[in-house]
Amino acid sequence: MKSVQNYSLFTEHDIYLFKEGKHYKLYDKFGAHSVNKDGVEGVYFSVWAPFAAKVSVIGNFSNWNPAQAVLSPRWDESGIWEGFIPDLPWGTLYKYAIETKEGEILEKSDPYALSWEQNLQAASLISTTYYDWDDTDWMQNRWKNNSLNAPLSVYEMHIGSWLRDGENPKQFLNYRDIAQKLVPYILEMGFTHVEFMPVMEYPYDPSWGYQITGFFAATSRFGSPQDLMFLINELHKNNIGVILDWVPSHFPGDANGLHKFDGSYLYEHEDPRKGFHPDWKSYIFNYGRNEVKSFLISNAMFWLDRYHADGLRVDAVTSMLHLDYSRNEGEWEPNIYGTNVNLEAKTFLQEFNTAVYKEFGDSIITIAEESSDFPMLTKPVHDGGVGFGMKWMMGWMHDTLKYFKEDPINRKHLHHKLTFASMYMYNENYMMPLSHDEVVHGKASLIYKMFGDEWQKFANLRALYVYMFTHPGAKLLFMGDEFGQTSEWNFKQSLDWHLLEYPVHAGLKEAVKDLNHLYKNETALYENQFNPYGFEWVEADDTDNSVLIYLRKGKKEDDILMTILNLTPRVIDYKVGVDKNSKWEVIFNSDDEKYGGSGVIANIFSEDQEEWKNKTNTISINLPALSGVVLRQSKITVPKKTKSKLKNKK
Repeated sequence: MKSVQNYSLFTEHDIYLFKEGKHYKLYDKFGAHSVNKDGVEGVYFSVWAPFAAKVSVIGNFSNWNPAQAVLSPRWDESGIWEGFIPDLPWGTLYKYAIETKEGEILEKSDPYALSWEQNLQAASLISTTYYDWDDTDWMQNRWKNNSLNAPLSVYEMHIGSWLRDGENPKQFLNYRDIAQKLVPYILEMGFTHVEFMPVMEYPYDPSWGYQITGFFAATSRFGSPQDLMFLINELHKNNIGVILDWVPSHFPGDANGLHKFDGSYLYEHEDPRKGFHPDWKSYIFNYGRNEVKSFLISNAMFWLDRYHADGLRVDAVTSMLHLDYSRNEGEWEPNIYGTNVNLEAKTFLQEFNTAVYKEFGDSIITIAEESSDFPMLTKPVHDGGVGFGMKWMMGWMHDTLKYFKEDPINRKHLHHKLTFASMYMYNENYMMPLSHDEVVHGKASLIYKMFGDEWQKFANLRALYVYMFTHPGAKLLFMGDEFGQTSEWNFKQSLDWHLLEYPVHAGLKEAVKDLNHLYKNETALYENQFNPYGFEWVEADDTDNSVLIYLRKGKKEDDILMTILNLTPRVIDYKVGVDKNSKWEVIFNSDDEKYGGSGVIANIFSEDQEEWKNKTNTISINLPALSGVVLRQSKITVPKKTKSKLKNKK
């Protein structure tokens, strides 16, 4: 029998901060920690269960007997149970046996466990997040790469289905195996960051990781915590940032998880109008409970701290901020002001953003997945904003996909779907997402959303990517979309990498690669991506020809690019107004043969001193069908007139 001895890692100040909702590093205190007590090695356990009658540690060390290792409640009414058990090795399986006031015994996994079993029992493991990191250069300089003035091109991916073992396609690759394949691929493709769909432990594969049970545990599907750290470390060593999907919005009702943890509604809101999500059949955190806020903000800190994550993309923010989200009339209760804003959730998000930016400064970034017009999401908290670094530009995504699905003959009626974003694109700091959500549940793959036959579909998608990569804002592209995955995303299997054997798919991949490098190398495309100075319409109203032309501008006066989109299936000659003393050259053409295009050259065949559309000069250019063309401006140096040094002789 393992005896439990009195021991604590908590100070009085820890308890004060915990109760106030201001303790943001609870992972240093709660959970299972290897300690030395009076010269004896063992493990300290602590768990929050304020309404429990008794709490025990059960595990393979005690034959899962709840009578053997009973924890002691703290005297300070914090609701924390704790104790020290000697001689427990790494890898020991354990849970908490929580006896409710009604006498029911619940077997719960540790909310702060660093590793979980990958089976129905889903026990916690005594584990560690120690790792010998080798990414100092990245960590010291990453603020430059995560800056709003830097290029941010994100490759969104699901680790379990990006690539599988070719000989055993049902087998997941380890995080380390993924690293060997992923790092060179991202370097080749030119993405600046990868975004991993949730890597926190989850029980149900079809949830894709968004129904989390082990908030502090890297899912053991793909290896150990150190294996995931190896993957992140290798990405960092190659100057690739890592963003993690984070889900503080809800959790599943699994018996071993957070739901009714000590027999009470502890982590979730007791009122089902605030505490139960009707769409996802999951439970919503009680953002008004201080201890829950400490848990969640500590969890965010944990991934940024222990795993060196460079950012968190916060999932389902719309559902958090709106009391009536996915609810009919009568199924929700307005706030004290009579509106639908969840004031407690808003305050929590403000406190979360304030805390992580205070701790890590501008070296990290938080991103809201939010689809409404909730105001000031990316404005500073001290100015009344919510404090996110960026927000997904969902309106741009919906309008753009609707446009490109349409027959070009009708596009003149939808022309301003593509210009509308310029009306609000500087209201927030936007990331432009073409995410996993758009290629599942019968929505079709991205390539099959495009109108037309095969040639037109690929031409349309290449043009869309030109529009995306030259539009103000950061970029996000879901895995497989870079080469035209034809089937919807299937989390059960690898991407269809064999498609790259076909020139049209390989060409699309080449186009995305070159656009990424164009985006990173041309300062005009990112220096002012969140500054109104960085964008100017040249032609926004040519609905009959479905042509759009705009400028992107860097910080230097003469650092200017021009994007021309011809979104009809015909080659046209087009006149463009330009400034006097400017010279233009084509630097990207989506119709190039190497991209799978028809090879029509975007040729500037005339330059004239002619006033046109409020410009003093014009160029005339041959525009390929269904294409995006990018031009770079260079100034012509005009020699100044000088007076002759010769004097007239009389």
